[in-house]
Amino acid sequence: MHFANGEMPGKNAERFYTDSEVDLLIDAISEAALEAIEQAAGEAAKAAVLSMVEREAALLQAQVALQKDVEQMKSEMSLMKKEGIKNAVITGLISFVCGLAIGVSGIIIIGGR
Repeated sequence: MHFANGEMPGKNAERFYTDSEVDLLIDAISEAALEAIEQAAGEAAKAAVLSMVEREAALLQAQVALQKDVEQMKSEMSLMKKEGIKNAVITGLISFVCGLAIGVSGIIIIGGR
């Protein structure tokens, strides 16, 4: 360190650094910059992982909702199928009874002559 005219450095005084001081300062700044870069990279990696986890969670929630919808639709289709079979049986019975009634009444009418 060198001071002009042996004075103590003030606001406007110039300070001269030795090469070793400059090297130490550069090393300290470089180390701090590397640590900041590593920290920023770590934070970016955390953010990327968090984003992927959030997307995966949303996809899983959507899949669960779709599975519930599919199960509900299967249940409704099963009920509709049972009702359809029941309606077909009822229609068949009604047709059979009506046909029988028409046949019997026709025999009675025709046979009565």
